[in-house]
Amino acid sequence: MTTKEPKYYWEDFKVGEVQQIGEKRVDRDEIIEFARQFDPQPFHIDEAAAKRSMYGGLIASGWHTCAMIMRMMCDAYLAQAASVGSPGIENLKWLKPVRPGDTISARRTTLDTRASKSKPDIGIVNNLWEVFNQKGELVMSMQGHGMFRRRNSGGAAT
Repeated sequence: MTTKEPKYYWEDFKVGEVQQIGEKRVDRDEIIEFARQFDPQPFHIDEAAAKRSMYGGLIASGWHTCAMIMRMMCDAYLAQAASVGSPGIENLKWLKPVRPGDTISARRTTLDTRASKSKPDIGIVNNLWEVFNQKGELVMSMQGHGMFRRRNSGGAAT
C-alpha cells in the first residue's frame, strides 16, 4: 500500500522505541513452495527426509522466515514510510527451527538513528528485529539499517 504523503519519516524513529510488527501462522504448503523455488534442501521440501534429518521434521528455510518478516515490516510501517531502501542487514541469526503450524511474531527495536553525511535529505535508522515462536522462543534475530527521507532535511542532525 502506498500513500501520497508518508506517515513515517526518519524523525519518527526514536532510539529505544519498540514496536510489535505482526504475526503469522506458518503453513506447511508455504514452507515447501518457498523452498522448492528458493532453497530446495531436503529438510525444507521432503517430509520423510526432514524426519531423518537432525531437525526431526520439516522446517522453514531461514530465508523464508526473513521473507515473512519483511512482509510484516511492510505491513506495519515500511509501506507507509518515506523509505528509500536499505544498505543492508548484519548479524542475521537463525536460532531455532520454524516449523509448520508455528505462529511467529516479530518486534522492531530502534537502536540508533543518524543523519546521512553525504545525503542531507536522508536519515539512517539502525534496527534490531527479533522473531519469536508461539512458545516465546527467539527463533531469529537480525540487525540492519533503513534509509528514510527526512521531514526537515535542513534541520540540525540529531
